[in-house]
Amino acid sequence: MAAASAVTVTAAASRIAVGGPRGSVQSAAAAQARRPAVPTARHISTVPRRATRHVARAADDVAATEEMPAPAPASAAAAGADEETFEYQAEVNKLMDLIVNSLYSNRDVFLRELVSNSSDALDKLRFLAVSNPDLIKDNAAMGIKIRGDPVTKTLTVEDTGIGMTREDLVSSLGTIARSGTAKFMEMLSSKSEGENLIGKFGVGFYSAFLVAERISVTTKNTEDDKAWTWESGVGSSSYTIKEATGTDLKRGTRIVLQLKDGCEEFAEDTKLTALVKTYSEFISFPIEVFAKKSVSKQVDDPAATAANIEAYSKRKIEAEAKAEVFDEEEPEPVTKTVYEDVQAYQVSNNDKPIWVRSPRDVEKESYSEFFKSTFKEFLDPLAYNHFAVEGDIEFRSILYVPGMAPFEQQDMMQRSKAIKLYVRRVFISDEFDDSLLPRYLTFVRGVVDSNDLPLNVSREILQESRVVRVMRKRLIRKTMDMLKEIAERDNDDYVTFWDAFGRNLKLGVIEDTANREALGPLLRFQTSKTEKGKNRGLDDYVKDMAEGQSSIYYVAADTREAAENSPFLEQLTKKGLEVLFLIDPIDEVAMTNLAQFQEKTLVDISKEDLDLGEEDDDVKAKAKEIEEEYKALTDWMAETLGSKVEKVTVSKRLTDTPCILVTSKFGWSANMERIMKAQAMGDNRASEYMKGKKTMEINPLSPVILDLKAKQEAGVASAAATAELLFDTALLTSGFNIDQPAEFAAKIFNLMDQVAGPPASEKKKKKKETKADGGAEEVESVTPEIV
Repeated sequence: MAAASAVTVTAAASRIAVGGPRGSVQSAAAAQARRPAVPTARHISTVPRRATRHVARAADDVAATEEMPAPAPASAAAAGADEETFEYQAEVNKLMDLIVNSLYSNRDVFLRELVSNSSDALDKLRFLAVSNPDLIKDNAAMGIKIRGDPVTKTLTVEDTGIGMTREDLVSSLGTIARSGTAKFMEMLSSKSEGENLIGKFGVGFYSAFLVAERISVTTKNTEDDKAWTWESGVGSSSYTIKEATGTDLKRGTRIVLQLKDGCEEFAEDTKLTALVKTYSEFISFPIEVFAKKSVSKQVDDPAATAANIEAYSKRKIEAEAKAEVFDEEEPEPVTKTVYEDVQAYQVSNNDKPIWVRSPRDVEKESYSEFFKSTFKEFLDPLAYNHFAVEGDIEFRSILYVPGMAPFEQQDMMQRSKAIKLYVRRVFISDEFDDSLLPRYLTFVRGVVDSNDLPLNVSREILQESRVVRVMRKRLIRKTMDMLKEIAERDNDDYVTFWDAFGRNLKLGVIEDTANREALGPLLRFQTSKTEKGKNRGLDDYVKDMAEGQSSIYYVAADTREAAENSPFLEQLTKKGLEVLFLIDPIDEVAMTNLAQFQEKTLVDISKEDLDLGEEDDDVKAKAKEIEEEYKALTDWMAETLGSKVEKVTVSKRLTDTPCILVTSKFGWSANMERIMKAQAMGDNRASEYMKGKKTMEINPLSPVILDLKAKQEAGVASAAATAELLFDTALLTSGFNIDQPAEFAAKIFNLMDQVAGPPASEKKKKKKETKADGGAEEVESVTPEIV
């Protein structure tokens, strides 16, 4: 199917089937009007590699024969007076070979193509009947009938459309260069409404050779007194046309397929019904499939009748024995309902799709019912949007936001089958999600029905189509409108949505640069001023910003508890500034890409040069004075720590913690470095390049820093070890991992040993030695161990 769209030939090859195929006299007009008469390089470029040679050769043959007249009979005398044999023009022969061997990957689509042909033939008849009612005066019924016969291995598709004349069969089914529908379109060039009646589709009729070894087309045009039969077989270089005598066909076209071996399933009514339901459910004409159904009928029930008569007789005898009057009437025969299977034509399609109707005429319950039945959901949607686009590009659509995330959400973005694509009510595929919506919106469900796409559309055509680009923009905008409407509701609907699909929107901020501004107000985060588990939007954050605050602050951590206890928050908490808690791995990447919201810069408080707002001159002067006072200490610490840090500065963000480590503005934060290290396929070279350079900030008011300053000034040897230990603890409190945990543990144990002093046994021994030497009274003393 995907490859079917590769060759866009003229209408004659495109739609030749039931009563006026879309490439024949019946419906090729739109294709002829909108496409070149032969496959061009642009069309050929989308053919799969295995078919490229076939298409190239077919294109050469078509170009050589484009203006050739209709083929003459090859051997009229030999064929007899009533039957004529014609040779296919070269390009048709090539085309059929291409279809059977390369073009279609899914043979099920042949029925969709034939039914679409029939629909076009009926459309054309209905259009012409507006100005000429006599066309349908004898038979106003318009419909399509499909019947399979497993015994004879045949499949019949019949319609009551416009039909074809003998000339139509010759000029349309044997050549690509000529198109009767093109002439019809020329007649209607001044009537814009006529254009939409003719489909613009691909090589539909010839797809029947995927399953048929021989095809017979019997057709009767409303302006022709005779009916004609066209016949050909797969692999044949010729076809025959003869007058159809003894046929009961009054108008339209009847196609009979002699199925190949291995294609017997297409004669089964269950298979045919399923194909109609899948591909042609919303065709505007009734499609009747000859299928088995259960019919109820009333039959006599001898057992129940006998029981009633027996009871009646018993009551009568008892009454006579008692000499009582018995005037009860004799019981009637009892009947029962039985069901039997019969073969009959049954309508298998819904001829009025919900998206074609006006939104004013559709109840909310109908939208919910359609959503549940079409997408196999059991909860009502959170929102829906039913709209139509008109103008140069026309399409209709209904989009839904589900009420819950699917259970297989981890695979949702790979193949969600969320958007069902229709072309003129004919189902095309549900595997084009990435062409119609970006990856992060694959949770959206919906249908799109276009009037401007070809039926044999492929992924390659979608990627290059201007129509699809316009559709994609409109679908994204309508989805954003739905999400905004949910967010504005005074209930918990958006909480439900965010719990299910919040990560999708964060992914959108990363990937969709064009819609970041629209996605920003939809984001939700926990903050330092919300309760645990409660989220807040950026709009509310900005409304409650402190006076003079010019930035939106955030900190990334594994959990809310870790974020709340982060030393980076100390000064911000003291000033009453709200901080966003980014506790989802994707959050920090999303905020980095968002960068700004309502002209407010998003600031990571774990990065260097943190600006907490305007400061007066006194505060600045005092800060400068402290920096000068501690310059000797910071320079010494930077020299002592060496390459571990880029520099050591006096901090403006600490109130209690002795020191922290901050990273450069454009490198990874501690949280991001930890996430990237956990990636199974991470690039170590990129990791080393992206690691932020560490700057150590010290708290000048901390007793630990004051003690270190005194030791450094006094030249105490243990000052260097203290600085090293401060760096390791800063790694932990700032969210980094320690590269040498055993070395860090040794430093802690050494510090504990210094506090604990010598072991208790040695202290006892010293006491005894003092007694022996000095004669003092022996006093046993035990120093408690520090655990």
